[in-house]
Amino acid sequence: MENTVVPPTEPGISGKAATREDTARALDRLRVLHARKHRRWLPLLWLLIGPGILVMLGENDAPSMLSYSATGAKFGIGFFLPFVLLTFVMAFVAQEITVRLGAVSKAGHAELIYRRFGLGWGNFAMVDLLFTNFLTLVTEFVGIVAGAGFFGVPGFVAVAGGILVIAGVYSFRRYWSWERTVLALALCNLIFIPVAVMSHPAWGAVARSLFTFSPLPGGLNATTILILLSDIGATITPWMLFFQQSAVVDKGLSMHDINQGRMDTALGALLAAIAAIATIIATAPLFVHQMDASQFGAAQFAQALVPYVGHLGGAMFALGILEAGLVAATTISTSSAYAYGEVRRQAGSLNRSFQEARSFYGVLFASLLVAGGVVVIPGFPLIYIVLVVNVLAVLTMPPAIAFLLLLVNDQEVMGEHQNTWLLNALGIGVAAFVSLAGLLYALSTIFPNLHF
Repeated sequence: MENTVVPPTEPGISGKAATREDTARALDRLRVLHARKHRRWLPLLWLLIGPGILVMLGENDAPSMLSYSATGAKFGIGFFLPFVLLTFVMAFVAQEITVRLGAVSKAGHAELIYRRFGLGWGNFAMVDLLFTNFLTLVTEFVGIVAGAGFFGVPGFVAVAGGILVIAGVYSFRRYWSWERTVLALALCNLIFIPVAVMSHPAWGAVARSLFTFSPLPGGLNATTILILLSDIGATITPWMLFFQQSAVVDKGLSMHDINQGRMDTALGALLAAIAAIATIIATAPLFVHQMDASQFGAAQFAQALVPYVGHLGGAMFALGILEAGLVAATTISTSSAYAYGEVRRQAGSLNRSFQEARSFYGVLFASLLVAGGVVVIPGFPLIYIVLVVNVLAVLTMPPAIAFLLLLVNDQEVMGEHQNTWLLNALGIGVAAFVSLAGLLYALSTIFPNLHF
């Protein structure tokens, strides 16, 4: 019989009657146990994947796809294809830790920070996350409006429709059903692949670019540093740590499921990297034809690509931006709700109904409604927020990684699953890389004429 660790805060123990959430978790674990007992490895993987794919494809959000679009339009396929691959490798290093933390501790990321470092640090992590998540949510609705705008849908209708679709996804009152529905939507991120094919790239040049770091066009200056930082922020952000660890707990993964959790995260990183690279390839014709795309938004990119990929390709690009905004709005608002519930010690689970977890769903829907409402305010500086979000994600990442490494090296929390020296070296390498990127951005801001 598989042994699982039951957290002391779990309902349905110490003589209490089992809740609906306990029953849902137990049924999920029975299916996993049955598949493992009969060595049905593919069904087992199918049962356990989800959080890793969702977090990686969820990070391919509207501002991220806009960042990759700007990269392709400004620099083509040279330096940035292998660079983007590298950022997804770093994302895997960070997110793999959240799998182990969640499966071993049975606690979400915010709750674990609260337990190990106290209420002050727990509140700091939660407030920082809620603030950056809110700004990011605004940009997701910008993407939804821009994607729908390609088809002539008014902004207010696009925002209202997006919130209704997201609300419908939460109506299942079951983590499994919510996860599978969002997964199906998230896989639509791969729509950028056929758009890339429609752009008729030189596949030989693409293959060479993937395995060689070509020199940065124009060298390392303020413009390229901003694009570099934006592409890093398009791949590695604090909300991902909070979401995946809490989702691992909500899904009910145990220490026995860590390998499948790693596969889930690796598959998600691979799919997201392919979609990101496809977006760069799809917008590279704008670079080849020397179009100035520096001020383009999502809808403008779709329109500008029509001469090179056709109206169908432009429509697919717009749908991809729309989908990216919907999926990310769903996962990011969920990460905010998880963090709030964990730090405030209030029930929060997608296996619970609204009556059972009012504060959880309250934070979730309040963040969606306010962010969506901001987007339709006339004259609100939306372009500025879109530009600042990915940069802000990078600047807030070093302390998030510091918490992550401290927790995963905590013997009392992790036991035999704590980091090895190699994993620590990789984690410190990611932290150093992100910190260096932030330092370069600070220098380029202070000295705008800086050139390396």
